[in-house]
Amino acid sequence: MFRNPWCLVVLLGIPVCLQAGEAAPVSFRNDVLPILSGNGCNAGSCHAKQGGQNGFQLTIFGFDPAADFREITRNARGRRIFPAAPEQSLILLKATKQVDHEGGERIKAGSEAYQTLANWIRQGAPVEIPGEPVLQTISVKPERGTYRKGQEQPLEVAALYSDGSKRIVTDLCEFQSPSKAFVDVSEEGVLKVGRSPGDGVVIVRYLDRVQVARVAVAPDQTWPEATYAKLPVRNEIDRLSWKRFRELGILPSDPCSDSEYIRRASLDTIGRLPAPERVRAFLADPSPDKRSRFAQELLADPNWSDHWATKWRDITVGNTQRIGVKPVYLLDHWIRRKFRENTPYDQFVRELLTAEGNTHRDGPVALFRDQRDPEMLSAYVSRIYLGVRLDCAKCHHHPSEKWSQDDYYQMAAFFSSMRSKGQGISAPISGEPEDWWFEPGGQTKHPVTAAVMKPKPPGGAELPIPEGVDPRSVLVDWMTSPDNPYFARAVVNRIWGEFFGRGIVHPVDDFRESNPASNDELLTWLAKDFVAHGYDLKHLMRRILDSSLYQVSSLPNKTNLADNTNFSRSLRRRLPAEVMLDAVCDVTGIRDSFDGLPTDARAVRTWNNKLPSTFLDTFGRPDPSADCPCERVLTPTMTQTLHLMNSEVLVNKLAQSGSVAEQLSKSAMLTPALVEDVYLRVFARFPNPEERMIAEKIFPATGDRRKPTEDLVWALLNTAEFVFNH
Repeated sequence: MFRNPWCLVVLLGIPVCLQAGEAAPVSFRNDVLPILSGNGCNAGSCHAKQGGQNGFQLTIFGFDPAADFREITRNARGRRIFPAAPEQSLILLKATKQVDHEGGERIKAGSEAYQTLANWIRQGAPVEIPGEPVLQTISVKPERGTYRKGQEQPLEVAALYSDGSKRIVTDLCEFQSPSKAFVDVSEEGVLKVGRSPGDGVVIVRYLDRVQVARVAVAPDQTWPEATYAKLPVRNEIDRLSWKRFRELGILPSDPCSDSEYIRRASLDTIGRLPAPERVRAFLADPSPDKRSRFAQELLADPNWSDHWATKWRDITVGNTQRIGVKPVYLLDHWIRRKFRENTPYDQFVRELLTAEGNTHRDGPVALFRDQRDPEMLSAYVSRIYLGVRLDCAKCHHHPSEKWSQDDYYQMAAFFSSMRSKGQGISAPISGEPEDWWFEPGGQTKHPVTAAVMKPKPPGGAELPIPEGVDPRSVLVDWMTSPDNPYFARAVVNRIWGEFFGRGIVHPVDDFRESNPASNDELLTWLAKDFVAHGYDLKHLMRRILDSSLYQVSSLPNKTNLADNTNFSRSLRRRLPAEVMLDAVCDVTGIRDSFDGLPTDARAVRTWNNKLPSTFLDTFGRPDPSADCPCERVLTPTMTQTLHLMNSEVLVNKLAQSGSVAEQLSKSAMLTPALVEDVYLRVFARFPNPEERMIAEKIFPATGDRRKPTEDLVWALLNTAEFVFNH
């Protein structure tokens, strides 16, 4: 029945008696799995990939030891082990390449790892040793350190077990550096520091446990304390930023001009170019507080709500072909209303995540129609509202973080009592309505152990759920608690990313030990200040707009030329698709039209990404067929450049009756004033002498100025200065 009679020993659990002098019992979990993992056998590129390799499949990082044990000892009729002659076991013959092995030689014959595997097989390949300790965590030394450029430092990794014992397992670990230019690390765990000052990490993985070693590199040159004392401090953002710059040996760029500030702040805050008359007044105002007053003006502007609602639509509103037109419209309308009312962020999230009702009546319920099951909600809520990416943990332990399958399904348990009635998947138009409500008694089971999971948020303690209480409300209570370590930090980091082009933690929704904040002290202060002021998004934005840090120039100095992560200079950012289209329409004076919206509606009023628009698709609005959350890619492309240069739509806007070009060309203003007006509209600044001279040359001394005006506007719209926010 069995080709290998020793399989009966394994299957029946018959202990193999050791003779005097034989090796001590070998643990599958504590001794065998680490060898397989340390030699890459259960990596995603080898036997742990989908479908395995040549009929042999292990679980990635050994996250399911029971499955790996069955695969090695029982699958293929147990042919991989041969206790009667362990050295003839296929698992050893392949690993030492005595039998052809696509993965090459992974273990040296006669090595310590080889002897451990052979002894385990010789002992009958036991599944466990009675009373064996369980791996608890790992530690790495040095856990953090400050190094010179080019310095090398070996790491030592210890595995800590439930009985208090410790093993040095450095040679069985996998080491990874997220930024090899900053710090590289060898397979043996020797880190080599690069040539750039700053902070970084080395990720250490042993089986399914992850730890990081923090690396700091001191700058070659530092500046006197007096240099930083002279920098302007408008609020705590500046103080904490200058402190960080002092540690890095860099200085911020010079303050931006008034023209840069009014254009930058207007585009970032309300998604609109400032009107030329407003620019003139701002540039002529000698008041020292005019920037603060302008920031207040922007935050009171009605366009603020539509601009920011568009950003939240990207990460909240689903695909109309998945959940229907009416639910999408109602959810978008609800988000816009909440931003118009400046609803405190904690209340906004509470209303969204605890919603009940009908998808054709209650906007927030569309979220549950889109993220239909507890597992989807677990990943979505963790990522968007806590900044924690649990997605990987759905199938296995997170490859670079502490999150496990338990964390994923414990989070899902908060949503297991949601019930629905009605058509599940909508037709393209609207489909039938669907009702969603809370009903006690739901369960979420672990896919491997089948255990019923207790509600527990990532990084938090298990939360007791009183009888008859909706677990979602308990989760939101935990999330919005003032001392929550994730909630406020996640949203202030996301807002910061919108104003600065990248988050203090970047990507903005990827908080983890192996992805440290560029200025953790600043992020912590922002979060506390946000909570202390009632989760008011406008207050947070006012802090940013008023700071000297936000007002630095995009031109680098000799100290920050290579800095792209610490905000010592303003990063140039391409305008988002809707903002870009509205800017083109403002400059030309001719609006686009959108299905189902008034003829004068701005692009930021579009309520789903399927409304036809070649311009918006070209400039990177989220894929209308994708499911949320939809993050935008703002990297410029050649297609965008060619579109602006060759668009017949743009040419027609300039030539159309009633356009700004027509109005300016027929006005009584002299040509120098006309050129100034165009520059103020497009760049929020006056032309410099060279620009003025070139522009005025294209206008005739007398006669029709229409064509030269069109040409000037077209030329300025096709510049990087227009396409980017500086």
